[in-house]
Amino acid sequence: MDDMLKEFVVEALDLATNVEEHLLSLERHPDDSDTLNALFRSFHTIKGGAGFMNLPAIVSACHLTENLFDALRTGKVPVTPTAIEAGLQASGFVGDQLRQLANGAAPEALPAMPAALEDIVAQAIEGNVAEPAPVAKPEAVAAAEDGAETANSVMSDDGLDWEALYRAVVPAGTLPDEPVALAAVPASAVKAIEEGARPITAQIKEDSIRIDAVKLDALLEVAGESVQAANQAAVLLEKLLQFKFDGQAAVLMSTLQETLNRASRYSTELQRATLSTRMQPVGRLFQKFPRLVRELARDLGKNVELVIEGAETEVDRVVVDSLYDPLVHMLRNALDHGIETAEERAATPKSPKATILLKAWQEGSSVMMEVSDDGKGMDPNRLRDKAIAKGLISDNAAQTPEEAFQLVFLPGFSTKEVASSVSGRGVGMDVVKTAVEKHRGAIRIDSALGEGTRFTIRLPIELSIVPTMLVRTAGAALAMPMAVVQRVVELPESFSEVGGAPVLRDQGRPLAVRSLAEILGYEACREKVGIVIAAPQPYILAVEAVDGTADLVIKPLTAIAVPGVNGTARSAEGELVLVISLAFLLDGCKTTAARLAA
Repeated sequence: MDDMLKEFVVEALDLATNVEEHLLSLERHPDDSDTLNALFRSFHTIKGGAGFMNLPAIVSACHLTENLFDALRTGKVPVTPTAIEAGLQASGFVGDQLRQLANGAAPEALPAMPAALEDIVAQAIEGNVAEPAPVAKPEAVAAAEDGAETANSVMSDDGLDWEALYRAVVPAGTLPDEPVALAAVPASAVKAIEEGARPITAQIKEDSIRIDAVKLDALLEVAGESVQAANQAAVLLEKLLQFKFDGQAAVLMSTLQETLNRASRYSTELQRATLSTRMQPVGRLFQKFPRLVRELARDLGKNVELVIEGAETEVDRVVVDSLYDPLVHMLRNALDHGIETAEERAATPKSPKATILLKAWQEGSSVMMEVSDDGKGMDPNRLRDKAIAKGLISDNAAQTPEEAFQLVFLPGFSTKEVASSVSGRGVGMDVVKTAVEKHRGAIRIDSALGEGTRFTIRLPIELSIVPTMLVRTAGAALAMPMAVVQRVVELPESFSEVGGAPVLRDQGRPLAVRSLAEILGYEACREKVGIVIAAPQPYILAVEAVDGTADLVIKPLTAIAVPGVNGTARSAEGELVLVISLAFLLDGCKTTAARLAA
């Protein structure tokens, strides 16, 4: 089994396990919409990976079950015992196929989806509450029962042939009295086998181990905290050295300074070494997509070339792992929605072969990723009309093209009239935005009718340590990612106004001035310093003071949700600092809800 298939099997088995847990929870709480959505997304994700790996039986089972859970989550059919059983049998079938792959089965040798499974899912979609029909037993159980009938052994008192069952489930060739296929054995070992000796197989040495991301997160957090502690100790020592020490006290202070310098150096090395274990080239991720694009393009009857650039760019491995599904959704979206049909493209001066660009590069302390196509582009008016028709926004929302493009990230939004195996269910792009913002990133859309569409993702190179600018406003200590800080300017006593809003001319261009205290709901204060934010539409963020810069260990907010704030940190002096979200700053310090609301 190649590495790509191995990774898919491991991840899909985890999802299949979660599916069973969610189904049992749904049986107890049939009105739980979060569980329904989680089930739908799990099948959708497994289907996407299975399609890429050319596993048609898994694709068919997942697509059919998607139909069921789409009907359940939209309320078209109720959650019935048949629906729960259908979901369990579907996840069991998918899990069985995955386990066969994990045990070395060739993808082409996997059995097709049984008709009984298709029947029970169809019954569930029709709302049938009858007792579900049994589905073919998993391969391991069937093999065990077949072995019980054919093995030369004796039934026990309880009616079971335990020896036959044992032989059926133990891997072939491992029992001493089993025949061994000599053709598969090296010639040097044949004589030993004939004499009854068992050939010795050397232990395969593993070059790498799979480590839970949570453990890596914990290790990196400890390393980051050690650096922060060393920095804080250095600040305290610097304050102590302002006092005069004589005699033995001076010797002790000198030794303490040397010890702290050594501790700081080692903690920095520990942090650097830990970070290096999590850094991976994005090529590890990008290499999975040429086949996906080729096969989807063939299925859609489109002539498309995928161009990859910047595969050597390194980023935190947790980000690499979490971006697979978002990038799959974006590529499928580009193929299905963006690229024209052969007939439509022939009517334009464009090349008959369309191009999708998948690109990565480093920009300061951020990693940039781009997915762009030279297709038909996005019509902001059509997007807005679709969102209004679906009841996702009000009639007077999303007035600008930039705001209209953001509508594609709303859950349930789709411009497709009929769902297919590629898209059209209103799931996908909201997953993209959620995944990007989960890792303190931001995503931007640029599009022009007839020219194409570009999605640009900005992510921190690594997740835990973030270069920030420390600011203060209304007495509160805050930090903002340096990735969007362009420069610091002094603010005048009064401003010019455009439409009643303050404006300051910076390097010849008028920029809106926005108060950080007002945005976050703090008390009004005299904000004398302005920070020019390098957003798609640049502006100046007014603060009370700038305290400098620092690399902070960011801890996400989990208990509460604060608009504009996505984490906390400790300064070198030990003060609690609120960290402003990168996406919030790039979005002009306006929440999506506020921009799209009536």
